[in-house]
Amino acid sequence: MMAWTFLYASSHQVFDPNFSVTGFLSHTTTFHWLFAPLTAPAIAPVMSFLVAYGHLAIGLSLLFGCLVRISAPIGAGILFFYWMAHMTFPFISDHNNLLIDYHIVTLLYIAIKGAGQWVGIDGWLARQETVRAHPGMLKVVG
Repeated sequence: MMAWTFLYASSHQVFDPNFSVTGFLSHTTTFHWLFAPLTAPAIAPVMSFLVAYGHLAIGLSLLFGCLVRISAPIGAGILFFYWMAHMTFPFISDHNNLLIDYHIVTLLYIAIKGAGQWVGIDGWLARQETVRAHPGMLKVVG
């Protein structure tokens, strides 16, 4: 379900030639001083590309269970920035989310549990000889 969250977002961003982060970042309700500079003409196209294709990469990673221990915390970090940009203290997106957004908690849980190892490509990768020979790689997929 978390994969769908990112894939759905990317479907509106990757295939829309007019997509830009400026609409979201220029109307932040909190920490405007932090996000407004990211709407500068030199930075906005780069940020738009990173957001659109970052959502796509994270969504595909979560969907296929590949490198979940990397993509889930990155996804949680992105959602944390969204949380920072548009919170109405003490509520996040609506009155059901008091201080903590459940999407962030879910992604961190997925990362800690290594969900890709149980249902996904990470389990297969962890059994490969190349990965077993490099203990650092095993921590990423295991």
